[in-house]
Amino acid sequence: MSFHNASRREFLKRSAALSMLGGAAPFALNLAGIGAAAAATDPDYKALVCLFFFGGNDQTNTVIPYDTASYNDYFAARDTIARLQADLLPLTTLSSLGGRQLALPKEFAPVKTLFDGGKAAILANVGPLIEPIANAAEYKSGKKRVPPKLFSHNDQVATWQAFTPEGAKLGWGGRFGDLLGSMNSNTVFTAISAAGNTVFLSGQNTFQYQISSGGAVGINNINSTSLFGSPQGAAALKAVSIGNSAHLFESEHGRVVKRSIDAQAAVSAALTSLPTTDPKVALPTAQAQNRLAQQLQVVARLAGVSASLGVKRQVFFVSIGGFDTHDNQLTQQPALHASIAGAVDYFYNATVQLGIANNVTLFTGSDFGRTLTSNGDGSDHGWGSHHFIVGGAVKGQDVYGNFPVVKLGTAEDLGSGRLLPTTSVDQYAATLGRWFGVADSDLSTILPNIGRFDTRYLNFI
Repeated sequence: MSFHNASRREFLKRSAALSMLGGAAPFALNLAGIGAAAAATDPDYKALVCLFFFGGNDQTNTVIPYDTASYNDYFAARDTIARLQADLLPLTTLSSLGGRQLALPKEFAPVKTLFDGGKAAILANVGPLIEPIANAAEYKSGKKRVPPKLFSHNDQVATWQAFTPEGAKLGWGGRFGDLLGSMNSNTVFTAISAAGNTVFLSGQNTFQYQISSGGAVGINNINSTSLFGSPQGAAALKAVSIGNSAHLFESEHGRVVKRSIDAQAAVSAALTSLPTTDPKVALPTAQAQNRLAQQLQVVARLAGVSASLGVKRQVFFVSIGGFDTHDNQLTQQPALHASIAGAVDYFYNATVQLGIANNVTLFTGSDFGRTLTSNGDGSDHGWGSHHFIVGGAVKGQDVYGNFPVVKLGTAEDLGSGRLLPTTSVDQYAATLGRWFGVADSDLSTILPNIGRFDTRYLNFI
């Protein structure tokens, strides 16, 4: 009998015992007694973690040409916002680049270590597309369909996460949950955001459970024993909040509130076995005030107690903002990169300590990329961008997709060095979905444009 099956049987046994108590005890309280299972993970467990860069990360100062000829083209085009070659960390030369060499900025040193160790990969020039577009001339001909409202922050965030502009209802992370959430005995914890509301995690049947970096977010005073000095007041508040009612709206409200109370109890009980001070997940001193690292810490803790929460498949969302670098790019972006690198390095090492590095894959996204040319002190809205995939299952130390020649006037240059994507978000998502367990036959129900693209060559995982 597997450890997971044993803990599941214990869960069911305790559920049966508690059911005799009726509504007086939320289902989640049984988890408090399953200490042995609290920090264990089912070997079949898998989690995807979307790290989103809000504002549009400048890709050209993130993955940078390094060989002499390529760097000279880069420097000439970037002008006032070019990174000095002395501040770059070269990556291993890859045969797929035809002799070209790439580098990461010095702030990304921990990510370079992960890349060189085969635990991180780069996906080049990816962005939302409806159908393949061969080159800038074909784009400008108007004969190809393109995503609506290009270069708009809100619309392109929604398009990246849900394939339609602002107002989108269903994201592909949530739709992954719709297809695979049935593997979880408790579907409440299928899709979890540590960064507030996001369409990425919204599905037909999957809703996002939002947490803080400290864990479950409770309802003020709902579990208190005294309200304004009165035990009766506290009891009345809870009864009104979750009580049965013949009124449809009141009944639904009560159901949602009770679900929230039960979920808070479940998360709080499970996380007691993996506190923030546990050496496996404790934040290093250098990352203690890093808000992204704090988000990733609670994700690591939840993934570490997945068995006790009754989940085999989870999709998480974390984010960092500040990438709309029209100004002060050489000051602002390196600071953001340092936060990202420190947080991602911490998170990967935490998954190693928890024994789940091969079960958890982190990937990045952003509104869009930015122009190659400088506006004087920054760069402007673009389209295609480069992204990172990190995890024990990643086929790292490689660049996937087609890395562009970084100079003005190329086939992918739509003007000012704004990149026409050569890989679609659909292809990116499909590769992640296959690893997660989504069947090829189901991909088209989630990714509306996938049938127009070749997904065979994106084998980064």
